[in-house]
Amino acid sequence: MPELPEVETIARRLRQGEERIPSLVGKTIRGADLMWERTLVTPVRDEFERRIQGQVIEELGRRGKFLLIYLTQDVLLIHLRMSGDLLVEPQTEPYATHHRLVINLDNGFRLAFNDTRKFGRAWLVPDPEEVLRGLGPEPLDETFTPMDLYLDLQARRRQLKPLLIDQSFLAGLGNIYADEALHLARLHPCTPSPKLNAAQAEKLLQSIRQVLQEGIRRNGASIDWVYRGGDFQNYFRVYQQTGQPCTTCGTPIERIIVGQRGTHFCPSCQPAPTQG
Repeated sequence: MPELPEVETIARRLRQGEERIPSLVGKTIRGADLMWERTLVTPVRDEFERRIQGQVIEELGRRGKFLLIYLTQDVLLIHLRMSGDLLVEPQTEPYATHHRLVINLDNGFRLAFNDTRKFGRAWLVPDPEEVLRGLGPEPLDETFTPMDLYLDLQARRRQLKPLLIDQSFLAGLGNIYADEALHLARLHPCTPSPKLNAAQAEKLLQSIRQVLQEGIRRNGASIDWVYRGGDFQNYFRVYQQTGQPCTTCGTPIERIIVGQRGTHFCPSCQPAPTQG
């Protein structure tokens, strides 16, 4: 948390701006303050603070769960991990307790990376592929076809749930949207990936895209104190719905551990895979 829809929502908010908060696009960076050394992976502090100063924010985007801030010469990548958040606030405000990295802009505002648990990370690199090269395909990319997914599933011998949240397989899915997509596709989370036929792979990709698009449309899911502003949590089919009736058949939702992750599913709509 946050996953693809939440990061996409943050990128959109920073790109477009909102009430009383300006867009970051076109703003010049006047300086940066690094308060937690380990937040920055590369380069070292002195080079980072020197290199980022004077660069203009040209665009904001997303790749998987990474936020990408395209600058005049470099790209600033931020991964929020468990508790990271990005805030645009006036430079006149005092720093909040958990601010780890602050980017001061030429319009009197700053971009603050707030991260209570200190797991979030940032990179300033000339080529984002230095950081992103290990990521799998984007599930919303139209060039990624059902046949591509089918062949990738056949090439692995893993249970569906752990495979779907493996960022080297697909970029952007986590616990929430994997559980929701598997329920929509009527696939048990423990199903071995090679057992899916082409039609099931196509349905799975359709389901992944549907839940991600719905999540983006609803500004993501707000289920804890970190990420705010979304309401997709009010439309969960199975995630964190243990004991509640399935919205499709009424069977109580169950929770199991798959690949060391809590996993929610309907035992009727998503029957366990047969042996053999």
